[in-house]
Amino acid sequence: MNITFENLVEEVKKLSFVEKEELNFLLDKYLVETRRGKIKNSYSKSQKEFKKGKLVFSNNIDKLKELIE
Repeated sequence: MNITFENLVEEVKKLSFVEKEELNFLLDKYLVETRRGKIKNSYSKSQKEFKKGKLVFSNNIDKLKELIE
């Protein structure tokens, strides 16, 4: 089955209100799962960098500004 995004949008428009609500619920759930996966990957990467001594921690505002420039 090969469907374009445009066709998909048109098909969604044809759904009942209840079906659209369910689709919205599912999409929100999938987006949350995707975001959690990205956060987990970022955390894992940070942990590896920390173990290698590549992360720099500071509460000095001027030093932090230097690090992001």
